[in-house]
Amino acid sequence: MIDILLLQPPALIPSEPPLSLAILRSALHTAGMSTEVLDANLDAYIYLLDEERLSGLAGKNPKTSISRALKHRQHSLDLLRSPGGATSFSRYSTAVRYLNLLLGLWSNSKDERLTLGDYQYKSYSIFNPEDLSLFSCGQARTIFYPFFETEILPKIAACHPQRVAISINYLHQVFPAFELAGLLRSHYPDLQLIAGGGLLTSWQEPLRQHNLTLPPFDFLVFGPGEASLVALAAQQVHTKPYLADASTINFMPDFSFAEINRYFSLQPVLPVSASRGCYWRKCLFCPEAAAPVHPYRSYHPDEFPDLLVQLSKRYAVNNFHLTDNAIPANILKSVAEQRDNLQHLSWFGFVRFESVLEDPDFVQQLAAAGCRMLQLGLESGSQTVLDNLGKGLKLASAVRILNNLAEAGIASYVYIMLGTPGETEVDAEMTLNFLEEHAQKIGFLNISIMNLPRGSELLDNPELYGIASSQLRDDGSPLGLYHTFHSTTDWNRAAARKFLNQRLLGSPIIRNIVKRNPPLFSSNHAFFFAQVGSTD
Repeated sequence: MIDILLLQPPALIPSEPPLSLAILRSALHTAGMSTEVLDANLDAYIYLLDEERLSGLAGKNPKTSISRALKHRQHSLDLLRSPGGATSFSRYSTAVRYLNLLLGLWSNSKDERLTLGDYQYKSYSIFNPEDLSLFSCGQARTIFYPFFETEILPKIAACHPQRVAISINYLHQVFPAFELAGLLRSHYPDLQLIAGGGLLTSWQEPLRQHNLTLPPFDFLVFGPGEASLVALAAQQVHTKPYLADASTINFMPDFSFAEINRYFSLQPVLPVSASRGCYWRKCLFCPEAAAPVHPYRSYHPDEFPDLLVQLSKRYAVNNFHLTDNAIPANILKSVAEQRDNLQHLSWFGFVRFESVLEDPDFVQQLAAAGCRMLQLGLESGSQTVLDNLGKGLKLASAVRILNNLAEAGIASYVYIMLGTPGETEVDAEMTLNFLEEHAQKIGFLNISIMNLPRGSELLDNPELYGIASSQLRDDGSPLGLYHTFHSTTDWNRAAARKFLNQRLLGSPIIRNIVKRNPPLFSSNHAFFFAQVGSTD
């Protein structure tokens, strides 16, 4: 019997092992607790892409496209786990398309849809506790139900855990997580069930406000889970259902549970974090500023490069995904200073457009320290919009940084967000002009329409930011995270989306950048194509 089983439910991009569970495993082990980790997300994709099961779903006379995808199934899986997948973007894209087409065989209705990293069930609301209970009680089922019943339940039973902690970080994990929790409750009534993760923490305020408990879970953990899970495993917790204890923040992950070569990654990649939370927290549109998942903590800057070296040696992996909300400048400086020890590694992650990156020599040092790609939230090419959003960014600085990254051979993965409160069509045209003017310096591009977080400071003074009125997007669901809003001008989300589709994507220059983005795997795999420097 073990003290606690840590579990990641589907559906997420299955390209790397879960860092959150590796961090918790390490903390629990240090505290003397016995643990196991089960990546049910990766196992689900492997189960659903099994040749025999897919052939049964396809039937005797499948469509030509399905027949072709079945024929190339194994080759496609092998390609997505091989460095050779980065040598031809067209072959890579075809492999992703084949596997995604095969996953579509599992959908029993137009409302339910699974891709390589996303899951939706449009008939139900993720933000409605009554809908969640339908899945936990078995009245509604996901396509993962047979997998849970035949594969996951026996694995959990074999571990004999006293408690199971399920990590729910993203919206597309919610229904499968509650379905699995319901199955565990019905099969093992005395098993203690715990839910935690970033999404649960985002729900903390409405859960407390409405006194919601989210059965079948016994405990809901908000924020960092290290101290709370240790206390539960030590049977030091006597109250239900909410737990929140940020006294312990761990950075050393334990990936001993992971079969790294099974992940869908062109080379093995380990996620690691130099900080938890966001050191800036001034962007008025950001969920992390509105409802922080973690208090900000940072690993000791001088010791972080050694952490990368340790993990590389321990797990024979040279590629790292730095999962920080934004890698702190002092961490970047330490990495650059210790570049001689890191030159055999490769890494990527999010950064702000910090002034330190305006120094071309410093950026060259980052490249020498293994930096291959940096993700940067530009959001807009209008200085007025950036100032209104609290970005703390000047466009002239962004231009210098993009130039420096390109000169150093570091790919930039730039994020643009249209439809923000107060934005006008003139502002959107400025964004278009900025992207076209600096296209040669941009490696990859992600363009989206803004979602307004329920706790955003933009809602504290709506008229100042061009918001005429607003309300929760899903009015009947108390757990809703986002607001819809009406602008004081004619520019709204619909107008922004039209501009995106017609003007931005209508630009051959911008469209060519967007086309470089690896389908479905996005930034998780862009890293590999950034290294080869081109796509065919």
